[in-house]
Amino acid sequence: MVADNLIQQAESHILHTYNRFPVVLDHGEGVYLFDIEGNKYLDFAAGIAVQALGYGDQEYNQALKAQIDKLMHTSNLYYNQPTIEAAEKLCAASGLERAFFTNSGTEAVEGAIKAAKKYAYDRDGCTDHEIIAMNHSFHGRSLGALAVTGNSHYREPFEPLPGIVRFADYNDLDSVASLVNEKTCAIILETIQGEGGVFPAEEGFLKGIRKICDENDILLILDEIQCGMGRTGTMFAWQGYDVKPDIMTCAKALGCGVAVGAFVLTERVASSSLKPGDHGTTYGGNPFAGAAVSKVFDIFQRRKLTEHVQEVGNYLQERLEQVKSQLACIHARRGRGLMQGLELSMSAAEVSSKALAQGLLVIPAGSNVLRFVPPLVIEREHVDEMIEKLNRALKD
Repeated sequence: MVADNLIQQAESHILHTYNRFPVVLDHGEGVYLFDIEGNKYLDFAAGIAVQALGYGDQEYNQALKAQIDKLMHTSNLYYNQPTIEAAEKLCAASGLERAFFTNSGTEAVEGAIKAAKKYAYDRDGCTDHEIIAMNHSFHGRSLGALAVTGNSHYREPFEPLPGIVRFADYNDLDSVASLVNEKTCAIILETIQGEGGVFPAEEGFLKGIRKICDENDILLILDEIQCGMGRTGTMFAWQGYDVKPDIMTCAKALGCGVAVGAFVLTERVASSSLKPGDHGTTYGGNPFAGAAVSKVFDIFQRRKLTEHVQEVGNYLQERLEQVKSQLACIHARRGRGLMQGLELSMSAAEVSSKALAQGLLVIPAGSNVLRFVPPLVIEREHVDEMIEKLNRALKD
């Protein structure tokens, strides 16, 4: 079979850092993916929360094709119009004032950490500042992002990692407060933990951390790489809590398939942290990525995607609760909008494999949580189809 040959070829030449599902995907249409043998899959993974617009959106595609014909790269030694427009739209959507475009979410986290450290350094001239992060968090696999990722399994082989990081328990405000000292420069957390098992922040927890930061001149960094860009029914998940960060990271659906991330800062932090020469990127903010981001914001606004997510997200939540009530192997449902998780009494990877055989793409979040992060353009009928396939996979 062609697929088997390609998989064997991949395993011979690509570094084995992923345990991939045994399928070779070829193309997508709407919220469906097709493999090279013509099999059809309902996509409730969206490239790990990336493909918010699904596949084959012609307005998006045409914008990228037009930009390819004009200009793809110039470096950040010069201005380019698409990225200027993208930055303006990102700042308007977030209510933050300054954006820096990166190539990925991990790089966005790296930049956010550097900005927080530089802010503290410019304030007091010290280089021994500390960051508080959360247990079971995930912020990326580069050394800086790994240093604030609260999972020892990821960190241990690469220690010692840069910086002084202390880990608190998510949704435990006393745990955070107990770690604060005069050297603390930032507190970083995901508004909704993704890889850690789809855990939304409690409102009191997030507002309590904001208060701690305000009282101690500590910067609040909210990681919205997975939960942002409309996934929870607001453009960014923190907007549903009435809490504003000092620095926000985003990526994934920011480009809807184009590799782009960003960290966004308040004017106060931006003017008192990174200066020319402190940070940079060759590819970040290139015209092609800028065109993608700019068009994504246009489409989100015109099609009112956040309102759509609120409606369909509520329906998804209801249907998952029904499945939970019928099957003893499901212990809990967690999430907001179109970012949902089911905690299972079995391996989530095994269920994902069973679902693949049913023509459904879902992915694990940790060892026993099944994660649902579909394209934001799904309809109720797609939720119903997913539930039918999921039931068959779970009963298998």
